[in-house]
Amino acid sequence: MNETTERERRRSEQLPLQFIHDAAKSRDDLLVSERLAAAVAIVDEWPAWPSPVVVLAGPIGSGKSHLAHIWREKAGATDIHPVVGSNAADLAAAGPVLFEDADRRGFDDAELFHVINSVRENGHSLLLTSRLWPISWGVTLPDLKSRLKAATIVEIGEPDEDLLAQVIVKLFADRQLYIDDKLVGYIVNRMERSLGAAQTIVDRLDRLALARGTRITRPLAAEVLNDVGNSGAGAKDGD
Repeated sequence: MNETTERERRRSEQLPLQFIHDAAKSRDDLLVSERLAAAVAIVDEWPAWPSPVVVLAGPIGSGKSHLAHIWREKAGATDIHPVVGSNAADLAAAGPVLFEDADRRGFDDAELFHVINSVRENGHSLLLTSRLWPISWGVTLPDLKSRLKAATIVEIGEPDEDLLAQVIVKLFADRQLYIDDKLVGYIVNRMERSLGAAQTIVDRLDRLALARGTRITRPLAAEVLNDVGNSGAGAKDGD
């Protein structure tokens, strides 16, 4: 089979199956490991936080988005993006607020400073998520630097093999699919260590198996792992 035919075959397998699968994201669906325990505890302890501003910091695919979703639902929080012209400070004065991916999306120093002041003055809470600690955000406003130093920072480590295996089993179960433990181990030993990669791999395996009308097997897993590794598709945040 030549290269053009192979590309066409893969395209025909995937195009009919471009749907979004909504994995369960409730607190009960969260798989808690040692590296996630402190972050889960801070979410569970709200509103009895040690400070009104909390930062969840961890690598891509570490579970920050899942925890942020749980906290948003629990606190009734509003998503904000503190940039010039936004009403982020007003929203922070009205109730709890969430700012995700602070290091990637960027923000205006003065706007974030006003958000934190609104939170403090009105007895509300601000949760931020980031790959990096605030010290690496490039903040230049001294007053904002001081506010961020007073924030509670909770670090999330990379998932270990046991957690990744549990996550993969859960993601397949969300699709009413159950695979052999040996196949789970095969995938875990060859994948990027992130929850985002686990989501991508399971999604692609599910769609490809449906497209070909076959079971999820080791050769199929090897094909998907190779594709994900070559495309870098697992390098995304979210879980």
